[in-house]
Amino acid sequence: MYQPIENYGVIGNVRTVALAGMHGSIDWFCYPDVDSPSVFGALLDDARGGRFRVAPVDESVRRKQFYWPSTNILVTRFFNDEGIVELQDFMPLRRGAVLSGTIYRRVRCVRGSVHFRIECSPAFDYGRQSHELSLCGNGARFDTPNLSLALSSSVPLREGGGGSVTAEFVLSHGESHLFILGEPRAGEHVPPIPGEEEAEDIFQETVTYWRCWLAACCYRGRWREQVQRSALLLKLLTFQPTGAIIAAPTCSLPEVIGGTRNWDYRYTWIRDAAFTVYGFLRIGFKEEAAAFIEWMINFAEHDPRLDGRALTLLTVHGDAQVPEEILTHWEGYRGSGPVRVGNAAVDQFQSDIYGEAMDSLYLYNKHVSPISYDFWSRIRDRLDWVCDNWQRPDNGIWEMRGVQRDFVYSKVMNWVALDRGIRLADKRSFPANRVRWIEQRDRIYEEVMSRGWNAKRNAFTQSYGSEALDASLLIMPLVFFMAPTDPRMIGTLDAIMKDPADGGLVSDSLVHRYPPGVDGLAGTEGTFNMCSFWLVEALTRAAQSDPAKLDQARIIFERMLGYANHLGLYAEQTSFQGEALGNFPQAFTHLALISSAFNLDRVLGNQP
Repeated sequence: MYQPIENYGVIGNVRTVALAGMHGSIDWFCYPDVDSPSVFGALLDDARGGRFRVAPVDESVRRKQFYWPSTNILVTRFFNDEGIVELQDFMPLRRGAVLSGTIYRRVRCVRGSVHFRIECSPAFDYGRQSHELSLCGNGARFDTPNLSLALSSSVPLREGGGGSVTAEFVLSHGESHLFILGEPRAGEHVPPIPGEEEAEDIFQETVTYWRCWLAACCYRGRWREQVQRSALLLKLLTFQPTGAIIAAPTCSLPEVIGGTRNWDYRYTWIRDAAFTVYGFLRIGFKEEAAAFIEWMINFAEHDPRLDGRALTLLTVHGDAQVPEEILTHWEGYRGSGPVRVGNAAVDQFQSDIYGEAMDSLYLYNKHVSPISYDFWSRIRDRLDWVCDNWQRPDNGIWEMRGVQRDFVYSKVMNWVALDRGIRLADKRSFPANRVRWIEQRDRIYEEVMSRGWNAKRNAFTQSYGSEALDASLLIMPLVFFMAPTDPRMIGTLDAIMKDPADGGLVSDSLVHRYPPGVDGLAGTEGTFNMCSFWLVEALTRAAQSDPAKLDQARIIFERMLGYANHLGLYAEQTSFQGEALGNFPQAFTHLALISSAFNLDRVLGNQP
């Protein structure tokens, strides 16, 4: 049976990520990397996707799930009349080392006596590749021609059919069992289970890793717990070997149940990751910002296939080959097909990415480390390209699959690209085509003000000549394109703030990206969580001239905190019924939470 998306937590080792549900099952796990084919994929096909479940036999037990304080170690407690059992899920981490994606599942009885069951049924390569199963005294081994995984177990396992293993056991007060899934070392069949003392040392090492990392967080404001959880999540979405940052660890979780809006987010979007760098820098994590800039230096070059323009997304290893395919043998989450892996957006023209990238480079140069001349030379060439091509329609921030348009957001971010390039050149006295950059920057500004403004709606609209509002334009004051108190910005803000029934985009603090039907895809979608936090920040800045907007900002922010799941995590969207929709958890949402919390707290702190 499919679990609600919000019933999951995430664990990881800054190389890959697993989703573990409140029912004790790991239903999504890609190995060895986060964008590798799945080993467990029950999230997208309950019958054939594969899972790793450790849970009481009594399915009517009460459940509670939380993170071990200041870590990404997930704890699930099961309660029934017989007793209380605690399941600890984590991937071991040690400071100064990148470890393989070994999953530790330690279950211990707190009181009483509880009947438990384990089931491990991998489905390699999205369930397309069969495997050989072999059992031994230490556990079980699953072998394919390309990948082998070993399950070390402190209880005897038996074959469960279909290449799976299972076991049942009774845990009494003070007893514990350990299950470890990972890639065996060469010449090793199934590694032996470590003793209780060694297992506790591995647990404590992982606790220390996360707490030492989190100690760098400089945010001390009103919403410290939520900001720290967002930071811990963003760290999980980094790929330490290269410095890449993914948009989300899942693919094809639907934006509408039963619909076709199902995309693969396990890649590095220049746009998303650049915003993430901003979020990290806001709260003191300079190393992560530096690692991503290094990734951009190494990989984010233009592709000859794309006529000189930059790639929209890449794999964590910097590969641009991410062809989109449909897994026809999987039904999709709750029957929401098709299941897509790969992403055709790699071939789209999304001209806004230059603005996000340049903003992050400007901030990196200002707050972390000066960029090199050689890198500047590449940046300068790219900005010259923007001068030549900013007039071109594109697919926009929302990756519209259809006719390209003159999206106002994209034009604004082209302006940001040139503006930050000019500032960076001046700050470092770099050689640059300043006269041309300034001329084109100003042309963009004038064009947005004349063609992007809709006098009838008293607001900026999604694209030139459009009547549709777009929540992405809330970013205009955030990137200093518009003063937050400018009458045109206030008009746009007021228009967006109206209920959808009255032509707006906001319903009880939840913000739609744009009105239904404008993207050309069938069906509707949920509200976009990131946009709600952008609304908070736009209102916070607009409060300079209207103090009542500060109260609105705080109310919306705190309402949005109530839409997180029990662990403080957000999917991409929220449904009309309040369910999580889309890929989960999403970096974009959490970085917007960090930024809005930082700025709202700062303004509230300056009140008399």
